Amino acid sequence: MGYRLLLILMLGAITANAQDSTKKLKEVEVRDVKSGNFGSLRQVDGMKLTAGKKSEVILVEQLTVNKATNNTRQVYAKVAGLNIFENDGSGLQLSIGGRGLDPNRTSNFNVRQNGYDISADALGYPESYYTPPTEALKRIEIIKGAAGLQYGTQFGGLLNFEMKQPGADKALSVESKQTFGSWNFFGSYNSISGTKGKLSYYAYIHYKRGDGWRPNSRFESLNAYADIHYQVNSKHMLGFEYTRLQYLAQQPGGLDDNMFDKDPMQSNRTRNWFAVQWNLADFEWDYVMSSRSRLQTRVYGLMASRDAIGFRPNRPSQPDNGGARDLLKGTFQNIALESRFLHRYTIAGAEQTLLVGVRAYNGYSTNKQGYVNNGTGADFSFRNETTEVLSDYAFPNTNYAAFAEQIVRITPKWNITPGVRVEHIKTKADGSYHDRVLDLRDSIISDVVTYENRELPRTFVLAGVGSSYKFNADLEAYGNFSQNYRSVTFNDIRVVNPSFEIDPNIQDEKGWSSDLGFRGNVRGKFRFDANVFYLYYGNRIGEYFAVKNNTQVIRRRGNVGVAQIYGLESFMELDVLKLWNVNPDKWGTTIYSNLALTEATYTKSPVKNIEGKRVEYVPFINWKAGVQANYRKFKLTYQFSYLSEQYADATNADKGGYSGVNGMVPTYYLMDLSAGYSWKWLTLEGTVNNLADVPYFTRRATGYPGPGIIPGDGRGFYITAGVKF
Repeated sequence: MGYRLLLILMLGAITANAQDSTKKLKEVEVRDVKSGNFGSLRQVDGMKLTAGKKSEVILVEQLTVNKATNNTRQVYAKVAGLNIFENDGSGLQLSIGGRGLDPNRTSNFNVRQNGYDISADALGYPESYYTPPTEALKRIEIIKGAAGLQYGTQFGGLLNFEMKQPGADKALSVESKQTFGSWNFFGSYNSISGTKGKLSYYAYIHYKRGDGWRPNSRFESLNAYADIHYQVNSKHMLGFEYTRLQYLAQQPGGLDDNMFDKDPMQSNRTRNWFAVQWNLADFEWDYVMSSRSRLQTRVYGLMASRDAIGFRPNRPSQPDNGGARDLLKGTFQNIALESRFLHRYTIAGAEQTLLVGVRAYNGYSTNKQGYVNNGTGADFSFRNETTEVLSDYAFPNTNYAAFAEQIVRITPKWNITPGVRVEHIKTKADGSYHDRVLDLRDSIISDVVTYENRELPRTFVLAGVGSSYKFNADLEAYGNFSQNYRSVTFNDIRVVNPSFEIDPNIQDEKGWSSDLGFRGNVRGKFRFDANVFYLYYGNRIGEYFAVKNNTQVIRRRGNVGVAQIYGLESFMELDVLKLWNVNPDKWGTTIYSNLALTEATYTKSPVKNIEGKRVEYVPFINWKAGVQANYRKFKLTYQFSYLSEQYADATNADKGGYSGVNGMVPTYYLMDLSAGYSWKWLTLEGTVNNLADVPYFTRRATGYPGPGIIPGDGRGFYITAGVKF
């Protein structure tokens, strides 16, 4: 009843001001990034409300980092608390998490491009195989935790890639960047953009290839994008965007602890391959109804596939002598409609802002898994599905949602932002799997087929509230609370692996998150954002060792218990020369510190040996610090990264044993150095990653690209030359 009353009050506020504000100027969008390459979002930012929320913005075009390989460690250096999986040096996949959330393929964030979903399936398989090239980005927006009311139910929040936009002053602009680097890396980014009358456009082609730091790590990728917008008149704008990605990567496999200690570069997997085909399309209609009201409606869809094949036994040390390989084939087709309405009005002379929206989503994914004996190359085909396919599933799902958020300005300095989201989710699994026993000659002894048809409908309401108080234009206190929810995914429902199983009673994850912090800017010389956070994670899904049939030790995936996660996130940046008033027109020197201290513990668990243990992949100390110096057109950036030890499984095993899957991720530190020079139309850049050539790893993979330890890259050099007309 309380939720209904809140909705009625929000919608009724639209009519609270009967006077139209036609005498006022149209909205002018002002960013809260006053200088540098990092900042936070405005309280009303486009079609987003961020008042009281923990938000961060990376101005990508101003970064001096290794953009050619999407080096996540550098690009996200100033975002507090992010934990990163480094799967390879190609940057083809983004894997970030934070606040105790699994970084794998950024599955705990709602990942978007220009405001629309780009993951495989937002409900059933929210993993991101496509990541836009950093060279094509204008900025990256992150809203932590409380973004769920506007963009979904996830615990992580929103990650939105905003692509470059054409300038309004030229009919044609051309940009080209060519990068050469270690291990035969080559990257090529080429774009055109412009505005002619009512038509504006931006398009690029991005290609990269390389052999990788380890043997059997070569890759090749081609990505194309086109964006066309037509301003029909002062009120109506139509837009169309299309993204195409295809890549093929060889995967060197994982290592056990002994193999990593002996030689982290080694690889004994020559037949493991991974391929992705991604097609995204988005249609947008933007309607400026008045100077106070705006309606945005978009329809977008995805047609994609992900194929993986390889020899991946539970012992990374086991040599590959040929024979059958494990083949996974997945397809993803989804379509969605989202509409948002933003309205500004006044009550008692104070401006209020209402945002309401609806979403309709339909997805259909398929997954086949089996063992095939088809040679050594990237052959992703079943030659005989009757004998080779072990699992064949279809996953149809639907989602309908509506949300409302309202900025209520109590005083010119203080506002409260309540919100509510209503969700209906229905996920299905329809298919079959084989429980097959083979003899030593791979002949079938027994074959039991199990057919499944599962349907999980649920409807629920999430609520949240945020608040901020501006002491002055440069100092703000903020806080928020939001309920979160994560539905069981396809990978949670069905997987075929003789040493890995899914708990048949697995349930959705539920919880809530909150922030309390201060952010500000002191005379343009010192900028900071510090906050404490708390996340209650109920029914958390994780992995642990279990005994099957009283004899076999296996890994099981299921609800491992309640995780309570809390900590401090802080970012500070000081402009040293401005502080000393030293010729800021020619010289510039800033130092920054990005420190997160996170305590994450399982406080309740139905599983033995988990209660009281640390949550997986949560380092207590996550620190990045650096120096940025520039003289006229020359820039230099040094970065230091330090992460304390982490655990890869819920039981906090110290060693990975013969599989390398479970165990500790030891403390590691890394240094990166980048430099850049620009002159008129010419840009030159250079980067040295892992300057000290430190052996390290960030994850222990349970499946692809492992299983086992996935080593990080050694010292690498990259040089970029670019032109822009």
